[in-house]
Amino acid sequence: MKGTSMAVAALDIRVEDREVQDFFLARQPILNIAQELIGYELLFRGTGDNRAAVIDDMGATAAVIERAVELGLHNVIGSLVAFVNVDAAILMNDVIFVLPKEHVILEILETVELTPALILRIAMLAEAGYVFAIDDVVQESYRTELLLPYIGIVKIDVLATPLQQIQALTNSFKLKGKKLLGEKIETIEMFKQCREYGFDYYQGYYFAKPDMLKGRKLKASSVLVMQILTLLIKGANNYEIVRFIKQDVALSLLLLRLVNTPLCGFRRHIASLGQALMVLGDSQLKRWLQILLYANPDVGSGASSPLMVVAATRGKMCELLAQKIHPRRSSKSDNAFMVGVLSLTDALFNVEMIDIIKQIGVSSEIQEALLARSGFYGSLLQLVELSEQPALFSVPTLSAMLENLQLSADAFYSVQKEAFEWADSISQNMTFDSEL
Repeated sequence: MKGTSMAVAALDIRVEDREVQDFFLARQPILNIAQELIGYELLFRGTGDNRAAVIDDMGATAAVIERAVELGLHNVIGSLVAFVNVDAAILMNDVIFVLPKEHVILEILETVELTPALILRIAMLAEAGYVFAIDDVVQESYRTELLLPYIGIVKIDVLATPLQQIQALTNSFKLKGKKLLGEKIETIEMFKQCREYGFDYYQGYYFAKPDMLKGRKLKASSVLVMQILTLLIKGANNYEIVRFIKQDVALSLLLLRLVNTPLCGFRRHIASLGQALMVLGDSQLKRWLQILLYANPDVGSGASSPLMVVAATRGKMCELLAQKIHPRRSSKSDNAFMVGVLSLTDALFNVEMIDIIKQIGVSSEIQEALLARSGFYGSLLQLVELSEQPALFSVPTLSAMLENLQLSADAFYSVQKEAFEWADSISQNMTFDSEL
């Protein structure tokens, strides 16, 4: 498209003429009603600024888009969609056409002044195929009336809106043919409530928190996975581990499916668990099994959960950070990977973390990291968790944590990209694509 090529050319000129500021990046999962991952909200912040890097300076606007292009959105979101905050400066700049409309939802910030010129621009972009969302809606207003003709998704802030008002809003927007996204959903109870109201999409870390119920018993498959996890931590012989895996046919098939993906890079097909054991080796087999703890063997397609993607991302980020800090100590990176992956097992099994630790018997360093976020591994985990949540995404805090670990913003940024791509590749190779 001619407009796109012109926008790229304009972008190149702007970026060459100015120093591109470093950015921190956060991404938060967005799920559908079946709790399948359909996309992420992306948030950029400049390292010299403590607000979202969506500001009115035209040079900074170009830098935000340039950074997104440099990322290669597929490295950050895989085949899913990215919800990106936009303001008037970005919307009025032709550089917006660099963003692929098939993989981007443009969120109009609540602070954007809706001038007649901007409304015309939004209408033109919608006609060109871009999908828009209204951000942080708590009530209907003249503002929402102006935007509704061009909006596909309404994001309702469930924390700032009384339940009765949420129901009224959902009924009204549904009648107007709009999709609804509940943001800041932090509990299972709130997810269930919003599901009853008819929300289409859900944003928040409710799925990564344990739903404790007294007297609940683990399913047989969960008991088996816990036994495998215990064997992994205690360094059992891999043949013993495989013997346990064979007790669950679905779990066995998931492991073989994963081993035969491009991630492992084997030229020949791996047909059995025994063969997988031979070609993977102890360390790699244990690593893949830790990831498979989060697979759902009850789903015929081998579908992975958002919890699996987050756990894999945490594990890989912790591992890569440890490698940068201690490049010659592989045990550090192995332990860091384990801390990242195990950090969500309480949500996976709906069991207190202390009870999991007692059963599997991890080292004191790993225990401190998982229970108190303390020590070297706890510092890595804290850093990774902070980068997951836009509401807690504080540049001064991130900068201080990186300085304490003697890491640069660029180093952290490169770790994020690699971990995102790695975790998303696991998801793509084990599930069918979801569409928005």
